[in-house]
Amino acid sequence: MKGGVVLILLTCLCLDSCRNTAEKKSSLVKPGKEELADMNNYLVQKDREKIQSYIGRKKIPAKETQSGLWYYIINEGTGKLYSHNDKVKFDYICSLLDGTECYNSRKLGPKECIIGKSELESGLNEGLRMLRPGGEAIFILPPFLAYGLLGDSKSIPPRSVIIYHIIISN
Repeated sequence: MKGGVVLILLTCLCLDSCRNTAEKKSSLVKPGKEELADMNNYLVQKDREKIQSYIGRKKIPAKETQSGLWYYIINEGTGKLYSHNDKVKFDYICSLLDGTECYNSRKLGPKECIIGKSELESGLNEGLRMLRPGGEAIFILPPFLAYGLLGDSKSIPPRSVIIYHIIISN
């Protein structure tokens, strides 16, 4: 008899708990477009401040494009600028703002891609178009031009600013 009463009490507690959880979930207010836009603008500004602080500490004379990519051209290279559909091969070091190295072509081999067609970060696609064969640059990509909210599930954490040091093969 006692076991039956305990079972009934546990069942009632579970049902009540489920009801309360459902009520709490349905009472959550979803943000509207304006709130989401405000939050996005806030995050973009915070990333910009992080990048400005980094380039100030490292004394990198980087400039910002209209899209939000930060770049410093060390050597433009020679020949014509790369453009959409051009095949390019380059060595690189990809790291986080804190100096943590994520990827390195010395370990992984040079990257070969077609600009605008390959699975490159949009910021890197933009940056490569600033270079010629033999060029060298530093590109600093805010999360929205790199791996975004989720990172790459390997070496790049969610919402990371990443730095590419690129050297284009001739």
